[in-house]
Amino acid sequence: MKIETALLSVSDKTGIVEFARALASRGVRLLSTGGTARLLAESGLAVTEVAAHTGSPEILDGRVKTLHPKIHGGLLARRDSAEHLDTIARHGIDRIDMLVVNLYPFRETIARPDCSFADAVENIDIGGPAMLRAAAKNHGTDAGGVTVVIDPADYSRVLAEMDQGGATSYALRLEMAAKTYAHTAAYDGAIAGYLTSLAEPAPAQDAVPARHDWPGTLTLQVHQAQALRYGENPHQQAAFYIDSPRAAGLLGNYRQLQGKELSYNNIADADAAWECVRSFDTPACVIVKHANPCGVAVAQDTLHAYQQAFKTDPTSAFGGIIAFNRPVDAATAEAVSGQFLEVLLAPGYDGAALAVLAAKKNVRVLEIPTGAGHNDFDIKRVGGGWLVQTPDSYNVPRDAFKVATKRKPTDQEMDDLAFAWKVAKYVKSNAIVFTGGGMTLGVGAGQMSRVDSARIAAIKAENAGLTLQGSAVASDAFFPFRDGLDVVVAAGATCVIQPGGSMRDDEVIAAADEHGIAMVLTGTRHFRH
Repeated sequence: MKIETALLSVSDKTGIVEFARALASRGVRLLSTGGTARLLAESGLAVTEVAAHTGSPEILDGRVKTLHPKIHGGLLARRDSAEHLDTIARHGIDRIDMLVVNLYPFRETIARPDCSFADAVENIDIGGPAMLRAAAKNHGTDAGGVTVVIDPADYSRVLAEMDQGGATSYALRLEMAAKTYAHTAAYDGAIAGYLTSLAEPAPAQDAVPARHDWPGTLTLQVHQAQALRYGENPHQQAAFYIDSPRAAGLLGNYRQLQGKELSYNNIADADAAWECVRSFDTPACVIVKHANPCGVAVAQDTLHAYQQAFKTDPTSAFGGIIAFNRPVDAATAEAVSGQFLEVLLAPGYDGAALAVLAAKKNVRVLEIPTGAGHNDFDIKRVGGGWLVQTPDSYNVPRDAFKVATKRKPTDQEMDDLAFAWKVAKYVKSNAIVFTGGGMTLGVGAGQMSRVDSARIAAIKAENAGLTLQGSAVASDAFFPFRDGLDVVVAAGATCVIQPGGSMRDDEVIAAADEHGIAMVLTGTRHFRH
């Protein structure tokens, strides 16, 4: 069946006038509501208001306008059923062959800091989801069905198929129906998440509701950005899904400028590098291998930051992920091109840098706009459930550092400790990080005992030819015994930063005093499993 009547009612009016004009030029009758109808009429298009079509005026401030048999009968009548078609004919109901709807901007509304409860509720669409579900259900068979369109990006595809015979294919209608149900599920999930997180009693109409820590039901909706060749290992299947909308500054906003397709491990490691490097206020470079920083440095520019970061562990840097928090210039691009790397991340690249990197055709070059956004929560899958937590986005301010020993750190030591503490937050537990002069000197990560992480960090520094004399050390969690402290002091550390909180804190602090080193407590732990 040819498309003869289309109902258009959209909040996102991108391209709607041009699409409606194209439909009209193909002989399609236009029905519409509210602001969409006014826009189309003002644009010179012949459009019939839904109220005129149904014979029922909009009521309740527009809350009821499309909930009518002439709308839903026109959408739900099966095109391959003579009985359905006879029924709507007897009741004076015309077929509606196309529905173009996108919903009230609920998620955008509740994202506003000044959103009141009343604003949120009034942006819960009722008629729109009802029509979308009806139209998607009746996408039909090869004999015909309703074409449902929710995304302006699909307008051109619909018109192209109509030009082949006035209708759309079953394959396209099925695809659009699936997309519609995903859309309405996400919409309902956002509403459910908002309402179940509200505190009791019901808020005043002009108040911003207080929120519980966690909703009773957590509904997730993510969109596939990329099907991946495989997961962590070749026998595992994988894909990359992204949030919509995505907060500014997060990896999911990347734009790939060159290189091979990203893999599962590339994306995981790139996120670890990006989150670490964007935590610094000065030019910084982070090199990551297997989700752990193996070299981090800050400097006056990206080139020197890279050179210092690379010195920490040249062996592990081979095949690593390199991230910068400043745009990359040609000199930096030349330097990183001297090593084998998988992924390069930065907020930008100048033309000369891109020309240099073009010679490394396989290197995946990602551009990520900077921003202060963070995920609302982190998720870990376990058997039969999910662990959900807020992200570890807290950075302990320096004025909250507490000196626990008789000796206080020098100003330089305090700078080194603050740098070490920032890096340790992004190293897998148990984490020990030696630093000095704005660069990492040795990193011990992911060990079952803290003392082993301390030994490994010292060994890594020795293998890289770096001295630990006068270095600073960060431990992501407290020292449960003095043995780990003894190891880092023996390696050359003169100051240590750690959360504290152990039942043996007094013993560990006494050991620091015995060694004549400075120890700072942060009161905050940074486990990363």
